[in-house]
Amino acid sequence: MEQPRIWPDRFKRFFLNNKFVLLLLVLLLVGLNIMVLSKISFVLHPIAVLIKTIVLPIILSGILYYLLNPLVDMMEKRKIKRGWSILILYLLIAGILTVVVLAVIPVLRTQIMSLIDNFPTYSEKVRQQFEELTGSQLYSQLQEAVNINSQEWWGTITQKATEILNSTWSKVGGFLGAFTEIVLSIITVPFVLFYMLKDGKKLPQKILSFLPTQSRSGILHVLQDINHQISSFIRGQIIVSVCIGILLYIGYMIIGLDYALILAIIASFTSVVPYLGPAIAITPALIVALVTSPVMLLKMVAVWTIVQLIEGKFISPQIMGKTLKIHPITIIFVILTAGNLFGVVGILLAVPGYAVLKVCVTHIFEWFKNTSGLYDPRK
Repeated sequence: MEQPRIWPDRFKRFFLNNKFVLLLLVLLLVGLNIMVLSKISFVLHPIAVLIKTIVLPIILSGILYYLLNPLVDMMEKRKIKRGWSILILYLLIAGILTVVVLAVIPVLRTQIMSLIDNFPTYSEKVRQQFEELTGSQLYSQLQEAVNINSQEWWGTITQKATEILNSTWSKVGGFLGAFTEIVLSIITVPFVLFYMLKDGKKLPQKILSFLPTQSRSGILHVLQDINHQISSFIRGQIIVSVCIGILLYIGYMIIGLDYALILAIIASFTSVVPYLGPAIAITPALIVALVTSPVMLLKMVAVWTIVQLIEGKFISPQIMGKTLKIHPITIIFVILTAGNLFGVVGILLAVPGYAVLKVCVTHIFEWFKNTSGLYDPRK
């Protein structure tokens, strides 16, 4: 009579009571669900459109939330209601933007128009320098050694530039459509940001209310770690980028580099991307300095080197610290991979996204290590 119960007992002991096997079964079920959903992707198309529509306002609002929330918390501690604190902060930001528009935009517009007007002159200078280089004895020897035809090479460059220009004009319609979406997203940001600043503290509790009671403390710890990683990166990286822009603008003004404001703003924006951003930002400054004079090129490189040393030795260690705990090589590979997968958005979100993923994987591994018994040193 006991024989029929042997196989159910063994199945229960080796499968249902084995957490590792259950984890594999859960992963198998998740994989099967993903495969099924990939076969009926048309059903998920409205959801994809919804996510694509709201993702940019949420990202922009999230960045501003992490920047402004400490100020709102500080005013709230001074017995100012949270709604009034947000309103005061909005009025202050509106005033700062008005001053920036009235003071900076005219200078920026003048430099942009000057750059556009002088672009043919710069192109002519580059052509003359190229002809001087091709006419030198050293280049002639190099041409004979490597078998380079300068006319064919220059013709190839001209053809490629023409193709790029034609393709750019053909994509103007798509660019205008994307620009319209960005403008609409920016318009909705203040409204989304207001409610995030007002009710953001309630969000973790709302998420936890949908979870089992026993797992709430662990999930809360994960959410706190994610919040710390994202806030540290966003605040630190933006402050570092602003400092780099200010230092470069001061340095460019000292050496008398043309279009100092434009080049500093470009450097400030591109520095948001760690490691790769500064390499991208130096390119336009190199071109302007090279066209101006060799002496200006040396001055610009000296300014850039000094600013990078100040940023690497003093600014970043004090502001960023070691909060992310990610190796620089890992960051570079993550940025390159995200850029290939998702373009510019992937480059911007690569590091914080990796930090969030690292926190989740770390906590999942710790849970698995503690519950599976596979890492018990006594076994």
